[in-house]
Amino acid sequence: MSTPPFLSLPATARSIRLATARGGFAALHGLPASGPVRGTALLVPGFTGSKEDFIALLEPLAAAGFQVVAVDQRGQYETGGPAEEAAYGLGPLALDLLAVTDAVAGLLPAASGPVHLLGHSFGGYVVREAVLRRAAEPSAALPWDSLTLMGTGPGAVAADEAGRAELLVSVLPPVMDMEAIWQAMKDLEAASENPPVLRPEIADFLHRRWLANVPEALAVMGRQLTLEPDRVDALAKVGLPTLVLSGERDYAWPVEQQAEMALRLGARYTAVPGAGHSPNAERPEATAAALADFWRGVR
Repeated sequence: MSTPPFLSLPATARSIRLATARGGFAALHGLPASGPVRGTALLVPGFTGSKEDFIALLEPLAAAGFQVVAVDQRGQYETGGPAEEAAYGLGPLALDLLAVTDAVAGLLPAASGPVHLLGHSFGGYVVREAVLRRAAEPSAALPWDSLTLMGTGPGAVAADEAGRAELLVSVLPPVMDMEAIWQAMKDLEAASENPPVLRPEIADFLHRRWLANVPEALAVMGRQLTLEPDRVDALAKVGLPTLVLSGERDYAWPVEQQAEMALRLGARYTAVPGAGHSPNAERPEATAAALADFWRGVR
């Protein structure tokens, strides 16, 4: 799971709840402190993640002139959702994203200029599904001016990661309760060769976020990570300006696969030095610089 480096919001950001046609969604909203707004970025987190995965991007992107909205998807952390697996397929999540996009457009006066859509990891599946669905509607205009796929791949995750996802899904409630699963994961981390060392407030946040996940959402998302087909050719036909961004190493999808996906999309590919699966949290300044450079070139 992505681990934010800190939890304090910059002075130009706040926690909000977006009211949409499909219910309320918890979000972080960041604005430039001064000067013109160059555009708006909508950031979608991945499996077991949340809006806080992007917290370290808020300040550097605001400094570059971009309004940023990072959301919890349905079933994640502070958004919540029903205990029904049907609510968490890619179709419903894409419809959620379209509703969120409409709500973000209402964040006036700053929501002017291009709208840039970004999905991280499993969030990449969701943004792709939303783009393909909207593009398939007769005479429908896309509400986004660019797409970024960050730490995501053309189809199912790598075999090792698929095995971990399958194991997690197999022990979700009612097999084990969420607290018991958390303790089991912590025990595995402690026994690893290089166990993570976290500040107490970060460790507490990760624990609270895990317990707030809707188990049915985790089950559907985890299975989808192992089953998602390659839909890159369909996305390429849409013609939306696209950036594929990864860390220079990634345990979920090989970086070579992500670079090849960029070629198939006719997209720019950027590898962030020193980063792994979550460059947004691991190397936020370099990631924000790469994003801002791409967004500034979108017309």
